[in-house]
Amino acid sequence: MRPVKPGERLNGLAEMALKQPVNPLTTVSRFVYKTLVIAELEVRKLRHDPTELILRAVQPALWLLVFGQVFTRVHAIPTPGNIPYIDFLAPGVLAQSMLFIAIFSGISLIWERDLGVIHKFLASPTPRVALAAGKALSGGVRALTQAVIVYVLAVILSVKIDWSPISLIGVLIAILLGAAGFSAFSLIIALLVKTRERFMGIGQLLTMPFFFASSAIYPISIMPGWLKVIAHGNPLTYEVDALRALMLSGGTSSLGLALDFGVLALGTIVLVIIAGRLYPRAVT
Repeated sequence: MRPVKPGERLNGLAEMALKQPVNPLTTVSRFVYKTLVIAELEVRKLRHDPTELILRAVQPALWLLVFGQVFTRVHAIPTPGNIPYIDFLAPGVLAQSMLFIAIFSGISLIWERDLGVIHKFLASPTPRVALAAGKALSGGVRALTQAVIVYVLAVILSVKIDWSPISLIGVLIAILLGAAGFSAFSLIIALLVKTRERFMGIGQLLTMPFFFASSAIYPISIMPGWLKVIAHGNPLTYEVDALRALMLSGGTSSLGLALDFGVLALGTIVLVIIAGRLYPRAVT
C-alpha cells in the first residue's frame, strides 16, 4: 500500500473540513457576538466624551418646556381623546431626540476612515453586515439616554406616564429599532458622500422633513392630503405612534402596534443589509 504523502493528507483533511455541515445556530451566535463587540466599542466612546449627550438634552428640554407649555395653554392643536397637548407632545419629542442622535451617528465612519481604523475592521474576519449592525445598535443605545431625559422632563411636567413593565419594555424596543434604523441610514449616507461637510449638510437637510412630516407635533388627521401620504411613508411616524401608545397612560395606537413594529423592524433589517454591502466603499 502506497504511503500517504503529507500534502495529500492535508488536502484530504481540508476537503473533509469543507464537507462538515455548518451549524446555523453557531453561525448566528458568532454574528450576534461580533455585532455586540462592535456596538460595545462604539458605546465605550461615551465614557470618554459624554458631552454630546449632555448637549443633546437641551433640545428636548426646549421643546417640552417652551413649545409644549405654550401650545398646551392656547389649545392650538387638537389631540386624540382631548388629552393635554404636553402629553401628546412628549412621545414626539422623544422620537425627535432619537432621530437627531441617530441621523448624525454615521459621521464616526468618516472619522474612522481618515484615521485608518476602517482598514483594520475590513481586514478582520468580521462580516460586513455585522460591522454595520454593531454601529446601528450603538446608535440605539445612545438614544436610550435621551429616553431617560425625556421621561424625567415628562414627570416634572405631570405627563401621565404608563409605568407598567410591558410598556417600558415596548418603549425600549421601539427606541432601539428606530434609532438602529436611522443609524443604518446615516451609515449609508456616510458611505456614499465620504466627506464630513457633505454628510453634515445632508443630515441637516433630512432631519426637518423627517420630523415635520410625521405625527410628532400634530396628528395626521389635521394634515393636508399630500402630507398624509408622505407621513404614512415616513418611518418616524410609526416610531411616534408606537411610543405614544406605550409611553402614555391610556395611550392608543392609530396605526396599530403590529404595523408600527413591523415597519421599524423590516426597515432596520433592510438598511443594515444595504449598509453592510456598501461598507467596503469606505476605503475606495
